[in-house]
Amino acid sequence: MAPSVLHAAALANALAAASRHLAVIPLSRTKLPAVRSPHRGESPPSPPPASSPGSSPGSPPTSPPVRCLGECGRIGHGVHDATTEPAAVRALFAAAPWATGYGIACGRAPHHLIGLDLDVKHGLDGVAALGALAQEHGFAVPDTVTVLTPSGGRHLWFTGPAGTAVPNSVGRPGTAPGPGIDVRGHGGYLVGPGSITNAGRYLLAPRSPGLPAAPVPARLLRLLTPPPPPLPRRTAPRHALALVQFVRDSPRGQRNTRLYWAACRAYESGHGDSLAPALIDAATRTGLPRQEAAATIASAARQAAP
Repeated sequence: MAPSVLHAAALANALAAASRHLAVIPLSRTKLPAVRSPHRGESPPSPPPASSPGSSPGSPPTSPPVRCLGECGRIGHGVHDATTEPAAVRALFAAAPWATGYGIACGRAPHHLIGLDLDVKHGLDGVAALGALAQEHGFAVPDTVTVLTPSGGRHLWFTGPAGTAVPNSVGRPGTAPGPGIDVRGHGGYLVGPGSITNAGRYLLAPRSPGLPAAPVPARLLRLLTPPPPPLPRRTAPRHALALVQFVRDSPRGQRNTRLYWAACRAYESGHGDSLAPALIDAATRTGLPRQEAAATIASAARQAAP
């Protein structure tokens, strides 16, 4: 099939998904975001001087990589480009005429999508592993949107609760809930049905229920979200710096979760409103969009309200 035909089909599928309020990006045949980064070849920010706090005298300077998640206003920032606006979707695909598939961003409102990637290759059986988890922890796996992968596995889609950021397990050893089970959560994406990759085509399973996907079982959700750090005995002003630093140290995939936890502790102690600006600033320094950080703070405030 001609590349232009595959590209047109991928765009049509992406637009259909966007019309169902699923934020999308174009993907290449390797399942990676197809729009090239606008920062390729750019020089990274200059490192701080050796006398700055946290550096050792005489230590060689290091240059951190360019960190931009779309704040520059250009496209090419992977899942952070994901959109439901038809004109923006067309613009993304126009910038990547080699795209033959599309990705669906997880964790975004209104669906707060959570994906389970169940592999059945290399001696793993994610389907059986999920069944064992369900039996061990006492939950039923509901009928939900199911996408068949070229390798014989499947993607299960679930909706999650607002204010709960489920992290990705991909690339984070020891965080998968079971052998052959990868989690696509906040900051991740799923390959959309109809996409063509080097391995083959992703297809909606026969008789698969449509949107909205089934809500994630509560007991399964607990397995997918990391436990919060131990609650300090007393969160007072002297702990403010610790909360802010806790957010600033957030690894990718846990930024929203850590921000929400820190904000809840701040509001529980009565210092939420005064500490909110510093927490938002700390979150944006990790790469979390300011609007998203503010929404997470607001969610924590509502949670703490009597």
